[in-house]
Amino acid sequence: MASMLMNSLRSGPVTSVQAARFAVRSLSSTAHLKAQAKSKKTLDKPGVRNIVLVDGVRTPFLLSGTTYSDLMPHDLARAALQGLLNKTSLPKDAVDYIVYGTVIQEVKTSNVAREAALGAGFSDRIPSHTVTMACISSNQAMTTAVGLIASGQCDSVVAGGVEFMSDVPIRHSRKMRKTMLSLNKAKSIGARLSLLGSIRLAHLAPELPAVAEFSTAETMGHSADRLAAAFNVTRVEQDEFALRSHTFAKKAQDAGFLNDVISFKVPGRDIVSKDNGIRISSMEQMGKLKAAFIKPHGTVTAANSSFLTDGASAVLIMSEEKALAMGYKPKAYLRDFVYVSQDPKDQLLLGPTYATPKVLERSGLTMNDIDVFEFHEAFAGQIMANLKAMDSDYFAQTYMGRKSKVGAPPMDKFNSWGGSLSLGHPFGATGCRLVTTVAHRLQKEGGQYGLVAACAAGGQGHAMVIEAYPQ
Repeated sequence: MASMLMNSLRSGPVTSVQAARFAVRSLSSTAHLKAQAKSKKTLDKPGVRNIVLVDGVRTPFLLSGTTYSDLMPHDLARAALQGLLNKTSLPKDAVDYIVYGTVIQEVKTSNVAREAALGAGFSDRIPSHTVTMACISSNQAMTTAVGLIASGQCDSVVAGGVEFMSDVPIRHSRKMRKTMLSLNKAKSIGARLSLLGSIRLAHLAPELPAVAEFSTAETMGHSADRLAAAFNVTRVEQDEFALRSHTFAKKAQDAGFLNDVISFKVPGRDIVSKDNGIRISSMEQMGKLKAAFIKPHGTVTAANSSFLTDGASAVLIMSEEKALAMGYKPKAYLRDFVYVSQDPKDQLLLGPTYATPKVLERSGLTMNDIDVFEFHEAFAGQIMANLKAMDSDYFAQTYMGRKSKVGAPPMDKFNSWGGSLSLGHPFGATGCRLVTTVAHRLQKEGGQYGLVAACAAGGQGHAMVIEAYPQ
């Protein structure tokens, strides 16, 4: 596949790459210009309930091993839920359901949604459950909420996500676990001594949480490096995009645009109010870093990859009639969404390419109708590969069975407040950040439609269309 892609894309359009380079060089000229008001059709559907995003919050996203290091996942999730309650003045018994997403489960709080909800003071009569779908776990939490409301089961649902990489479950080896379980069943001292005598030094080696795909035994970083090579994405292009992400994030942070971030008093520590992973570097400094995965000739480095992050997010989703009855002014309508899956070996990170045309077709929209794009940035190479794939007729026809390409997003509409490369990527929480950011950007820039897209482990992906609520 790699050679076929390289051959097709060398002669294909490269406008997305050129646009990315231009964006880096002209950050101040187009980043936050307010779009003119547009008159477009609404996506209201007869007989279908309108579902709205009332508001969304998140804790500051912090590098793992920093200020949050002594907490547990439910602490961060609880803080996000309390922040949502404070921001919306929502009565604690006015929610019908709570859904949270997470990836690496804390064994003591397997249903982190329930523990966080109780800790935040929600009524114990509110059911809560936790979902997992890799990096689109909170996307799944939100669309679960949409489904509950659309079906008439609920009117008001809180969705969110949390990830805590500062402390992950580490297991004994399987042989050691079997020995320890057998010890619990042993009925005599002799049996116990025999089991203890069977323990070998190798049994004491710990098992860390998997960093590789179970089905392919390949790490996501390794896949990103191969994907970048397959689409002929250079190291310079990746570093340029990473620099763009950090620069835009810093500008948005300084301008006060990231108003979904709540202040959080970390027990025993200071109040945290900002993301701490934003770093403005230079192409020269980034160019000095060595390959992180495929050594020594790979192009994916620590500087053009998202970093391990601790953080939590939460959004309040309601039927429109419920929101208005409670006196809320919603931020956006949550419209059509899709999930996709493809080959986890060669197309692990191409979820946005597959999901975007499908969700546009469901909505009856085209790329030209979209005013705001927010794509999850797992790796700069992954983003650039997706942009090239979306702009390739050959890829659309050969691998997707489509007549023509969907086209790459215009870079002046793309991730203009930074992204996961700079803001951070708590696996289970990023989806809510993307959706809330789209809603805020639509308000700020005067657009009508936004599109969220993300890839996930297992070769899966998600996309959603969001419509601005009339101001």
